[in-house]
Amino acid sequence: MLGELFGETRGKRIVRRVISSTPTKVEVSFEDAGKMAGVEVKGFGTYTSEIRADGSIIGEGSGLYVTASGDGLAWKGSGLGKFGEGGAVSYRGILFYSSPSPKFAKLNTVAGVFEYEVDANGNTHAKVWEWK
Repeated sequence: MLGELFGETRGKRIVRRVISSTPTKVEVSFEDAGKMAGVEVKGFGTYTSEIRADGSIIGEGSGLYVTASGDGLAWKGSGLGKFGEGGAVSYRGILFYSSPSPKFAKLNTVAGVFEYEVDANGNTHAKVWEWK
């Protein structure tokens, strides 16, 4: 069952590179900002995606959010995606978090279910809900 929305960020894809042509694998890096667990954060991450024979995408990645006071929240995740118009991409998946900060202590034991959208211009929008 899905719980509360605890994270939402917006950002920009900053780098894409092909790391394999057979199968096609792409590495993407991005920067974003928003709120995680009610705390303002800035973040960055990298994920790799493989385009499968049916045109769907499977990916995995990791990243870090940092607060203005220096508290960090690391994440790892994986998801399935599909292409949209003009090169847009839409993913659904799961995230796991790690942080020594009391601000994010609850997230150490939460699986986050996410929606991640990248439009044709490289703008990103992510939402994360607790999976209960």
